[in-house]
Amino acid sequence: MDNLRQFERFPLNLPVRAEVYTSDTKQVFDLKTRDISASGAFVYTLEQFPNGTNISLNLVVPNDRIKQVTGAASLLDCEGQVVRSTAKGVAIHFIVDCQIMSLKGF
Repeated sequence: MDNLRQFERFPLNLPVRAEVYTSDTKQVFDLKTRDISASGAFVYTLEQFPNGTNISLNLVVPNDRIKQVTGAASLLDCEGQVVRSTAKGVAIHFIVDCQIMSLKGF
């Protein structure tokens, strides 16, 4: 069976702070990714969320080359929606391009 994914997936366990927006509430979780691509990520969580749930992700990316150039690790700030929820976590599709920021000063 051919892989139908548009972007390559990378098996990376990155720390992520997730802000989950449901109804009128916001919940904040410190989690880990299982994998990530240019279009989304799978995040381990014990909670399941309905498809379409909006999630804001802040992922810390420890990249030696980025750190060498900027003097700090990078933070990916991503907005997405849950497209699949399982007992192990949620698949999130990014709905806008992620912003890359420096963690310098943090």
